Amino acid sequence: MRRYGKNPDEDDIRVRPNRKGNRPRTHIRPKHEDAAEGMVLTVDRGRLTCLVEDRVITAMKARELGRKAAVVGDRVAIVGDLTGKKDTLARIVRIEGRTSVLRRTADDDDPYERVVVANADQLAVVTALADPEPRPRMIDRCLVAAYDGGLTPLLVLTKSDLAPPDKILELYGDLDIPYVVTSREELADGDAADRVRAQLAGKITAFVGHSGVGKTTLVNALVPPERRRSTGHVNAVTGRGRHTTTSALALPLPDDEGWVVDTPGVRSFGLHHVDPSRVIHAFPDLEPGTENCPRACSHDEPDCALDAWVAEGHADPARLYSLRRLLSTRERREGD
Repeated sequence: MRRYGKNPDEDDIRVRPNRKGNRPRTHIRPKHEDAAEGMVLTVDRGRLTCLVEDRVITAMKARELGRKAAVVGDRVAIVGDLTGKKDTLARIVRIEGRTSVLRRTADDDDPYERVVVANADQLAVVTALADPEPRPRMIDRCLVAAYDGGLTPLLVLTKSDLAPPDKILELYGDLDIPYVVTSREELADGDAADRVRAQLAGKITAFVGHSGVGKTTLVNALVPPERRRSTGHVNAVTGRGRHTTTSALALPLPDDEGWVVDTPGVRSFGLHHVDPSRVIHAFPDLEPGTENCPRACSHDEPDCALDAWVAEGHADPARLYSLRRLLSTRERREGD
């Protein structure tokens, strides 16, 4: 123990230096009002490729964001080196509010939801008419996720040269979903791409589909040649093979007509996160009829007011059937 004289002065007192620096701590974070606006194009192992004006830059998430994660489609505020030069790294300091969110879980029992795309206007559900066989339950699940997340669905049917689209179109006709039917020959000569592109103009469209349906091949037909992604063979039965699309990527359409977001092929689309009460918003002809439903009505029970609403002629019975089919898909496995 250090002892001082009877009358110690300032020079006798030694102060232990602050090992973490002498700057006082503060919970006040900088506002970064001069941050540039950007759009996240892809995410790869903690590095985010972003578009800032006409430059593509690489950025990382700032520590102050904590556990918040940016995903493809997010509008973000970026500071630091924005030149886009090789080996430069900027920082994402803010994630702006989202207008829509496409989410999924690994399965219906998994509580961990994964945000696939943010701020997309519509969801293109791509399914092959053969090789592999169409999976209506998978389509239903994607539609529910679109309605729940605030995206408008678009049905894209590929490989019509192998099987006709009649059965699928009949199944989804009452949902009034826009659709495009394509064949491999039409993709090769550009006719199919033009028809699909017409549905995408001025929008950000996320593409989702089961592995092997030709989703990335379709995306490559839509974007400029220098933006195309490599494709691989996937077994139509097992879903195994070379899945070259391993992360979501936003790609611009020609002449700034919109964006497409190519997502990895999925084998399942869990809906653990979905609130069934939001799905009814996609049925404006049925939604007013829910006012007299009992509290927490599942819309598929004896006291549901929608039965009377339809019986009174306010909506087509087929629409009610479609709603109940989509709502029940969360309770059914995709293979059921």
